Amino acid sequence: MKTFVTEAEEQRYAGLQQVAFDFARNGETESLIEMIHHGLPVNLADDKGNSLLMLASYNGNLETTRELIQTGADANRRNDRGQTPLGGAAFKGYKEIVTLLLEHGADIDADNGGGMTPLMFAAMFGRTEVVEMLKRRGASLKSRNCMGISAQWMVRLSQFFSLPSRHQPPQPFSKF
Repeated sequence: MKTFVTEAEEQRYAGLQQVAFDFARNGETESLIEMIHHGLPVNLADDKGNSLLMLASYNGNLETTRELIQTGADANRRNDRGQTPLGGAAFKGYKEIVTLLLEHGADIDADNGGGMTPLMFAAMFGRTEVVEMLKRRGASLKSRNCMGISAQWMVRLSQFFSLPSRHQPPQPFSKF
């Protein structure tokens, strides 16, 4: 026996999916988890391939990220651009979320597009604490992006730019 879904039912389901994506983005954990307990797929992804976990972690929602993982979300699920939740959290500098994802099997050296690893994203955007944590947890400094730039070089460059200025700020001109 075939089951038919009406167009109205399909539209309603699409609307409910959008609500779930918004819940993940906005950290509305209880409501999102309730939807999952009622049958919404925990690895549901939007039209760009961003999973609920990707949206929660990228937007800094630690509790939502934790609950999605405990409900069975895939910590390594990539979006359509090849990016992972760990890459997004490292890019944004969310140290606690990076730790949580790593504790639940996220690939520390995953290529997030163009050969860029989470360590490279953290270094490129000056997320010093995340860089140091990823290094301590064994992130490869030998990885190279598509332009041949190594993670080690990116880390060194980010350290250079995060040093305090050695020069005094310029003094205003005095009147003659």
